[in-house]
Amino acid sequence: MAGAAHCSLQVKRLLLDPKFEGYKLSLEPLACYQLGLDAAVAEVKLRDDQYTLDHMRAFGMYNYLHLDSWYQDNVYYVDQFGRVMNVSVTLDTALQKPREVFRLPTDLTAYDNRLCASIHFSSSTWVTLSDGTGRLFLIKSGKRGNSASEKWEIVFNEELGSPFIIAHSVSFVKSDTHSVAVLLLRVEKDELDTKGSGFHITLEWVTIAEISKEGDRRYEIFKRRVLQGKSVPHYAAIEPSGDGLMIVSYKPFKFVQDEDNKLEEENDDAKAANEKKDPLYYWQQTEDDVTVTVHIPQEIIKDDIKVRFSPDNICVTLKDQPPLMEGKLYSSVDHENCTWIIKDNKSLEISLIKKSEGPRWPELIIGDTRGEFIMDSSQCSEIAESLMHLTSEVMNPNPEKENPPCNAQELEECDAFLEDSASLCRFDGDTLKVTHVINLGSNQYLFSVVVDPREMPSFCLRHDVDALLWQPHSDQPENMWEHIATFNALGYVQASKQDKKFMACAPDYSYAALCECLRRVFIYRQPTPLSTVLYNRKEGRQVGQVAKQLVATLEANDPILGFQATSERLFVLTTKTLFLIKVNPGN
Repeated sequence: MAGAAHCSLQVKRLLLDPKFEGYKLSLEPLACYQLGLDAAVAEVKLRDDQYTLDHMRAFGMYNYLHLDSWYQDNVYYVDQFGRVMNVSVTLDTALQKPREVFRLPTDLTAYDNRLCASIHFSSSTWVTLSDGTGRLFLIKSGKRGNSASEKWEIVFNEELGSPFIIAHSVSFVKSDTHSVAVLLLRVEKDELDTKGSGFHITLEWVTIAEISKEGDRRYEIFKRRVLQGKSVPHYAAIEPSGDGLMIVSYKPFKFVQDEDNKLEEENDDAKAANEKKDPLYYWQQTEDDVTVTVHIPQEIIKDDIKVRFSPDNICVTLKDQPPLMEGKLYSSVDHENCTWIIKDNKSLEISLIKKSEGPRWPELIIGDTRGEFIMDSSQCSEIAESLMHLTSEVMNPNPEKENPPCNAQELEECDAFLEDSASLCRFDGDTLKVTHVINLGSNQYLFSVVVDPREMPSFCLRHDVDALLWQPHSDQPENMWEHIATFNALGYVQASKQDKKFMACAPDYSYAALCECLRRVFIYRQPTPLSTVLYNRKEGRQVGQVAKQLVATLEANDPILGFQATSERLFVLTTKTLFLIKVNPGN
């Protein structure tokens, strides 16, 4: 990631609530409606050879319910007959009967190694669809959610290799040409990986463009690029302009180059390796003096060397060349007693006498990084001894001390998670290089949500106990990731839910929600003003607003397969039923 700008996420303090008192459990009933499905959802269970954590994350935890962010009262799923079914909310909570909008031409039952079918809504009139067998469909849908004008028409249909799921897609117009960029996710066998899981992750970035041939306008693949990594990305999205890509992942991704680019990359690596030369000089020091050793060519003789000392500067020149070493010394020296000699015709040894005895020099020449400091064993022992009081053989050597050291055993289980070194990277579509990188450290990834369908999906990260929502802005290099909302204490709360499967939030940030694998749904309404007067008994002050936790238990024994949130409703999909939970009243 050399050359990438290392950035950080800037938290907006005004969006934080340091006085948040927690969620109050509310017993108010939630209106819950259910709709039986004509046919079961086309769930694809993991095979015996899909045994890794990456397979579970990519395919085992797949969200089979697809929310159309352009028309938020519409959700879609694929049933076991290969039909893409639409369910829309017409009145406040009235669910229409599932309506078939498209049928996959593939006989899915004939494929043993297929994945789940996946859908992504690229724009208000374009849809990308995969049947799970390795075939990609580009569909012109017309205005969706309206049975009169909605007609799904295939404009591109091609086999693209091994099975994949669609991670993201965007539709854009550039130079008067309409294009759709799609991100395809695969978990593939890696024969070279003998120590790891034996699999690697590929993200294929495919751009399909409208071209005109002999008066015939059609869509063809314009460009294919492949990234490879060792962990399933938490978040992967293409910029609205199609110029870049953003990935949040535990392990880094990099583009797999073709032969020409490989050669160019090898030359760059060789150039970088040549730049990493041995140090120009080595230096040691005692309390009284500093010794500098410089390697010189064999043909150099004593008369070719000029060393000039002054109280604060040094200059070393070989023959008529530019100065080999020149600059201001870290501290003053007794320049009249400084000397130099040639040792074994190989090196020049310079002895500098310190004017002030005692203090160690952190560098020889101020700002010069071409040298290397060599510490002798006695100095190492002295430093180790001076730091000994900071270490101990036992966990807490002095339990009576007022401020005992931190004990890792005091951390709660929900404060620990494995992937503590995830990073957020932005890749440029032309150079295929990382332009921006953020080390997320302990900011655990939680979920993503589409706030504005014209923008990239937002992603939610844990910051201490809170969950902060970040909106990428690819067109604003100085403010590429904006903090747009905070879900108080959600980072801590979700960590205690061991059986959670999906998380989501309302696009207007009014609530966040999570569901378990079976039945239970937890809703966390953010603080809202009270209609009645309420006082805090302990502090005797009036409470202006309260955050509520609500719990819904679904009347179903089937596992939850899909979970989506809008500003007013939650949609929950099981194998044979779609549930609608009314969370907020309509405007």
